[in-house]
Amino acid sequence: MGRLDSKVAIITGGARGMGASHAEKFLAEGAKVVITDIIDGKKTAEKLGKNCTFMKHDVTKREDWERVVADTEKLYGPVNVLVNNAGIAKIRPWEQQTDDEFEMHYKINQFGVYLGMQVTVPSMQKAGVGSIVNISSIAGMRGNPNGIAYTATKFAVRGMTMCAALDFGKYNIRVNSVHPGVIRTPMTMENPDVDKSLVEQMGESNPLGRIGDPIEITNLVLYLASDESSFSTGSEFIADGGQIAGL
Repeated sequence: MGRLDSKVAIITGGARGMGASHAEKFLAEGAKVVITDIIDGKKTAEKLGKNCTFMKHDVTKREDWERVVADTEKLYGPVNVLVNNAGIAKIRPWEQQTDDEFEMHYKINQFGVYLGMQVTVPSMQKAGVGSIVNISSIAGMRGNPNGIAYTATKFAVRGMTMCAALDFGKYNIRVNSVHPGVIRTPMTMENPDVDKSLVEQMGESNPLGRIGDPIEITNLVLYLASDESSFSTGSEFIADGGQIAGL
């Protein structure tokens, strides 16, 4: 018996990094998984196996969300699990932050999560049970230098999660947020806007003395997606190696 047997999951930003890690673990635990992304994820889906399907998806567009949910239902049935994982991070000093970049963070990191919850919940109501896992960040728990746009959206995800938990509980739909610290993913390690030496220093300064690996977030997301977390909703789950424990 798998921990996600009979579950149908949509994971955004699933073509690589943490999203692909979540998908791999979900499949191993018995779920049927749709990974979505703005970049091509067909090879990832093929690698993950027969119960994984890739769908091209711009999370900022309602029509894309409606198509993804409808096509998922046709393939696998009503959706039980939504992991709002897609996101961007561009680190800028205040004086260099452009309006376009700020709006892009809002559209992907915040508005995309709002759309995902609103469009997917009716499918979860059909299923009779649901779990939404919103990937925020420790940037949603504290201020960060040169991170006004990213931090603003991650705080918003935290707040929207609490509101959604209050609204959707009557439908037996749980909503929780996950707040990773520095994780070794393409968005962190291949991002031209991120100073790699600073990333390594942040890892070394953790009580655990290192950067996290995607699987360490995946295991937490799996728990929240499964029935094991059946009494957890509206909660914040931090996995940062102890980075903000002393704040």
